[in-house]
Parts: sequence; structure tokens; C-alpha cells
Amino acid sequence: MTENTQQPQPAPTTELPTQYTPAEVEGKLYERWVERGYFEADADSEKPPYTVVIPPPNVTGSLHLGHAFEHTLIDALTRRKRMQGYETLWQPGMDHAGIATQNVVERELAKEGKSRHDLGREAFVERVWQWKGESGGQISGQMRRLGDGVAWSRERFTMDEGLSQAVQTIFKRLYDDELIYRAERIINWCPRCLTAISDIEVEYQDDDGELVSMKYGDGDETIVVATTRAETMLGDTAVAVHPEDERYKHLVGKLIKLPLTDRSIPVVADEHVDPEFGTGAVKVTPAHDPNDFEIGQRHDLPAIAVMDEHAVITAHGPFQGLDRLEARSAIVAALRAEGRIVAEKRPYVHSVGHCSRCKTTIEPRLSMQWWVKVGPLAKAAGDAVRDGKVKIHPQEMEKRYFDWVDNLHDWCISRQLWWGHRIPVWYGPNGEVVCVGPDEEAPSGEGWYQDSDVLDTWFSSGLWPFSTLGWPERTDSLAKFYPNSVLVTGYDILFFWVARMMMFGLYAMDGTPPFHTIALHGMVRDQNGKKMSKSFGNVVNPLDWMDKYGSDALRFTLARGANPGVDVPIGEDWVQGSRNFANKIWNATRFALMNGATVDGPLPDASKMSSTDRWILSRLNSVVAEVDAYYEDYQFAKLSDALFHFAWDEVFDWYVELSKTTFQAGGEAAEVSKRVLGEVLDVTLRLLHPVVPFVTETLWTTLTGGESVVIAAWPSDSGFRDADAEREIETVQSVITEVRRFRADQGLQPGQRVPARLTLAGSALAAHEAAVRQLLRLQPEGDSFTATATLPVAGVEVALDLSGIIDFAAERKRLAKDLAAAEKEKAQANAKLGNEAFLAKAPDHVVDKIRGRLAKADEDIARIQAQLEKLPQA
Repeated sequence: MTENTQQPQPAPTTELPTQYTPAEVEGKLYERWVERGYFEADADSEKPPYTVVIPPPNVTGSLHLGHAFEHTLIDALTRRKRMQGYETLWQPGMDHAGIATQNVVERELAKEGKSRHDLGREAFVERVWQWKGESGGQISGQMRRLGDGVAWSRERFTMDEGLSQAVQTIFKRLYDDELIYRAERIINWCPRCLTAISDIEVEYQDDDGELVSMKYGDGDETIVVATTRAETMLGDTAVAVHPEDERYKHLVGKLIKLPLTDRSIPVVADEHVDPEFGTGAVKVTPAHDPNDFEIGQRHDLPAIAVMDEHAVITAHGPFQGLDRLEARSAIVAALRAEGRIVAEKRPYVHSVGHCSRCKTTIEPRLSMQWWVKVGPLAKAAGDAVRDGKVKIHPQEMEKRYFDWVDNLHDWCISRQLWWGHRIPVWYGPNGEVVCVGPDEEAPSGEGWYQDSDVLDTWFSSGLWPFSTLGWPERTDSLAKFYPNSVLVTGYDILFFWVARMMMFGLYAMDGTPPFHTIALHGMVRDQNGKKMSKSFGNVVNPLDWMDKYGSDALRFTLARGANPGVDVPIGEDWVQGSRNFANKIWNATRFALMNGATVDGPLPDASKMSSTDRWILSRLNSVVAEVDAYYEDYQFAKLSDALFHFAWDEVFDWYVELSKTTFQAGGEAAEVSKRVLGEVLDVTLRLLHPVVPFVTETLWTTLTGGESVVIAAWPSDSGFRDADAEREIETVQSVITEVRRFRADQGLQPGQRVPARLTLAGSALAAHEAAVRQLLRLQPEGDSFTATATLPVAGVEVALDLSGIIDFAAERKRLAKDLAAAEKEKAQANAKLGNEAFLAKAPDHVVDKIRGRLAKADEDIARIQAQLEKLPQA
């Protein structure tokens, strides 16, 4: 059987409190684990490595259900691998979260009536560091509450000295390899945060806007275009049509009058235009639209910016100084006055990008920025998955990955912020541009200055799998723990964080990808499957549930819902159910200890065991194998469900109950069963530990006297199977289940004792008669026994004497009344379903409801008839 490899400890105490109180246990246990160094990882160890990095939470953040979900999965993986003998590193750390953190500190300054410009750059950055030291670490404490087994001594921060060196190093290498360049392109611009932002920082939502169709040109040279952003027409430099569109061929190459301005603009032919959409003609504003910018590049059109960084109109004329939304209304009014408005549609619902931090509408803007040339990097990232170096789980997510990396545009990495890694480029008085590496001295002297922008947060977090291990130095940790074994993260950042880590890892580490497997999970939703959002009022603070039900209960609920790549609904009732499971484990173990369950010595020979003992050990080993297979396939929901049903149903509700008569009888059989029960609990607690670490630690150390289940050996399948014992106990279960069902149908109370005769001669169930009678509350038959009901089940006959317990005449009358009602319901449903006129007019949901009533009536009739047949004749 599976063995515990730790050295024997002094005999354990069998004392456990009558109730499990998580709040009194969890904090102390976690601190003990940390103090004893169980979660630390030794780069000099000869054990095989197992590495997982934490997806670094923002330093501004607090633990939300998404964190709790992801951390539970990672913790389960790493705890199991640690028990399996791997040198396990779960790398902790946090992200400096440039724009989010700067916004937080700026809001704090605003309370003092100040802005960052009042402080200046250096003082402001110092203020952010101060805030980070005071307020930025609360998530660490929340991780401890959850039980995260991270190597705290290795905690990193994306702005610490080592990681900053890594950022500067890779920037320099990419720059020297001409994979980083500076260019003027269209970017996502937030007029409130005053910075470019990445695609992931843009949230799209349907807004009520307006679609305005307006007439450009005059006479035969008139063309109609439609837009939701009329204010940008001041920057139009062309109108584009499809080359094959016969309606406009006579206009291509001609100049037409741009309304409200003194300019004329050309009509160009471009295949980007969809001739079937709208009028088949589109206005082209290269400085304010990414598609228009591309058209402008193809046709050598000028790009005229008509808004500043605050989204205020800068174009000369009556609209100068207006906010973009004010200008929109004013321009439409002016066009209407000139008779150039052809159509107006309000409201016009369309998808609009908003800054994820401040919710301001994003403005596409032509801007000089720093870019990564992603072509060769993205190709390597795609090939690593195609070649099998990296596996994506579940596999069906590979298509989404390829769709992204195969079509990746160059990446804008500069941000107009003060908090972050400053771009290591200096400009000289005569137009010099110098990129400075970490071991190089920056140029100095009159006229030299450093680029004022900082790098996108994703640039530093893209280095996370190797920068946290000491890169660019070739450290022992890097040699031991890179590449990571698995990355566990949400499918929502597959494109952004995962793709960037793949590109940088392959580039910096000589073609070695950052991880062997990418295991993607879904998003946590409320119990109705709805996205959690403050606006919906359904956001849950996981600390509230941990306070109320314990961390194990929250973890088990999350793990039990974790199917690969699928969103996870969660409700408080489910957490309460998991709390009940923890209590069940506690009470069952307490019962076992009080009745002498033990782990002392080897297991008795199978020949000395009862069939009940052999059955549970056979099932135990099957479950060990099943759970192992699920772990290897990242099937957390299935492994949790398998453990739940094995522990609750088979161990606690069947094995413990079937063994009670053996314990009461005493003797050698009782001693054997006590040792078997100890073994089953030992292994079951170890199997459960990675998902529910706190309650299992308390129970396992009490049961075994071992130092800690954290460092106990992971169970292995011994290969023991006993099919005969499994069939025998399944028969016992069938008999007990059927008789219990009959008792319930007759309205008997669970504890009510009934005289019974069990015909078990020649049956394998004969050995279980005492247990069957005890579980079913069946008395010996006695001299006056009269079989008033006989149940043949699985080749066994159970005769019950219900005389004096049930009024058979009244019971027959009651059942006959119920049967008549069910038959009437069936007749009414059949009549409606047989009426063609009704079926032709009734809505589908009404017809479906009647079919459901028919099916229910059929079930009721069959059930009642079965009960009547079992009653004795009058």
C-alpha cells in the first residue's frame, strides 16, 4: 500500500476539539510552514525542479476572487509536486503597474490640492515608492490567508534593482539588434491619463453615439461619407473608395472640397474600403484613425493632427479650443447650416474603447513612440508551440494563440508616465541618439537629456520567468529553475502577457521557451454565470467568505469548478457546502481516532481482512490513480469531485458505517479494520491536502504524529485491487439503498426500528448481516413475526413486519388517491398534446412545459404503483 516516508514520531494524541474552527487554526499553521522553510527552494538541490511563477498581481491591488481562484490552482500543483519529491519553486512577486499606480498616487495628491507637476518628477517618483512601502503590500497578507505556498525569501518586484537591470539589458539588446525603434504611429491615447496605453488597457463597450452622413464636394463631384466622429473631419486628407466601385471611378484622382475648411482633398482608390458598407466611400483621417493611417501610408497622404493630448481641437477656425465632444455637436450644426447633412441617426449604438483605469473614451492619436518589431519574435513564439516545445492546455486554445501571434502588429512600448522603467535612451545637442546598457555610462554634458517616457508594464512582466531568477546573470537559480514547468493563467491574457513572455524568453534564453506548458483557466463569475462587476453589484471579497467559512472551503469550491479554459460560476451556497465537507472530514477523523484508528506498523495481510477492508483499499488505490491522471491533465474540477465523493460517500458514509459493528465486536477483526481505517484516512488526507491544506494538516499530524503533511510523501498506487470485494460491497450498498428507499416511501422515521427477516444463506452478504441490520434499524424477527412486505434485492430477500407500524388500509387509500390524481394529470396533458389546433397556436415553451408535466405524471404513476405492489394485501 502507499507509505508515509517520514520517520515515526511519538504516538499521536487522539484529542481533537468537537468542532473545527478555521480561524483558530489557519494563521498559526501558515506561519509555522513559513518558519520551517517548507516553501523555500534550493538551487543546489539534486531533486528534479518544478517551477511556477505567480502571475504578478498589481501592487495597487487586493486579493479578488480571480486571484484566489488562480492561486488555489497553482498552490495545489506545487504542494503535490513538493510531496512527490521535486525541488519546488513557486516564485512570488508583484508588478509595479505603471499607469494604475501613478493614478492612485495622483488621486492622493489631488486630495492635498496638488498635482505631480507641483512635486516634479523625482519627488513624485519618491512619493510613489513611499506609497508602495506603506500600502502596496496588503496582497501579501491576503495570499498568506489563502495558504499560498510561495518562496517568500525570493519575492521580487518589477521595479527592484535586479529586475530593472534585466529590463535595461534586454532593451539594449533589442535596440542593438534593430528590434526596437522609434516612429510616429497611431496609438491608443487616454486624454485623462495623458499617455499611450496598451490594447489590454482598453475596454470596449457599446455606447450611444450618432452616425452622421455628410456631403463632401459640389455638383458632379459630390460624395457622401458617414462617421461617428464628425470632429475628426477637420483632419481629413482624402476620401477613399474601392478600386472596382463603378459609382466613383470618375472621381478617383480628383480633388473635392472639404467642408468648413479652405482645403481640397483627393479621392483615392484603396482595397481596404468595403463597397457594400454604407455609401462605399470613407473619409480618411490619417492622424486620428489606425486604418486611415495605413491608407495614408499607401497613398502618401499628409497626416494632420487636429487635437492635442487633452482631446481639445487645435485646428484653426471657429472650433479651436473646443473639447472633442463639444466640437462634434458644433461641426454637425455647421454642416447642417450649409445643407451638407444627408442623414443623422441617433442613438447609434457602437463599440467604443475606454481607458480601463479611468473609463475615459480612448482617442486614436498619431504620436512619436518607441516600438518593438515583433515579426521575428512572434514567429519564434508561434513555432515553439507548433513544434511541441510548449503545450497549450486545453489544446483547443492553440488556435486563439496562433490567431494572435501570427497576426501581431508592432508593439508600442513607451508610456508618457513618470512611474516605471525609464527608457534608457539619451539625446544629444546635435541629434545624437544613444541607448545605454546597464554596465555603460550615460552621456553627460550640456544639451544631453534622457527620454522622458517609461516602458509599458508588460515589457518588464514579459521578462518575469527569467528576470526573477537573476537574469542577465547566469545564476544557479536560473540554471536550476528555468524554464518554468507550467504557467497557470487566465485565457484573457493569453495574447498580452503570455505572448510577450514567449517572445522575450525565446529571445533572451537562446531559444529556450519560458515554460513547458501553458495551462489556461477561465474567469470567475457569479452563481448565475454573470461577469462580476461593481456596476452589477455582484463583486465578492474573498476575505469575507474566508472569514465566514474558512480558507479551505473557498479553495475547494474554486477548485471544484475549475474545468480547463472554462469560466467558473461561484455562489456562497457552494462555499457553505465546502465548509460542510471540511466539517465532515473533521468529524469522521475524530470518530476514527476515538475508535482506535491507527497508522502504526504495516498493513495486515489481505487474507486477514474482511471484504469491507479489501473493498475500501481497492477503491483507495483506484482513486489515487484517478487523481494522479487528473492532475497531469490539469483537471482540477474532476480530481476535486473524485476526492469529494470518495471521502464523503465511500469512506465516511459507507466504510466507517459498515465497520462500526466490527469495532463494537472487538477482537482481531476490529484491530485489522482500525489499521485499515488509519491507512485510508492517512492517504485520503494526503490526497486532499493540496486543495484543502489547513484542515488536512491538523488532522494528518494528529492521526500520524508526522511533522507536517506539507512534506509528507504523495500517495502512490500500490496496484492492489479486489474486484470480488468491490462487487460484494456494491451488492450490500444496493440492498441497503433499496430498503432505505422503501422505508422512506412508507413514511418511516430514519431511527424507527422494524422487525425483519434477512434471507442471506449462501450469499456473500451473510457476513454483513449485523452491519446491514444496524444501518437499516432492523430488529430480529421474533416469534410473532409476520412478513407484511417482502423486498427481493440483488438476489437477497428482505422481509419486513410493518404490522402495528403502518395502517395498510389507510396507506392504500392515500396512495390510490395520489394515483388517481397522477392519472388525471396524465390524461389532461395527453389531451392537450393530442390537440393539433392547440399545438399549432401554443408557443414552444408552453408545449415544452406540458410535455414536462406528462413525463412527471408518468414517473409518479410508476412510483405509486410500485409502492402499492409492495404493500401487503388486505
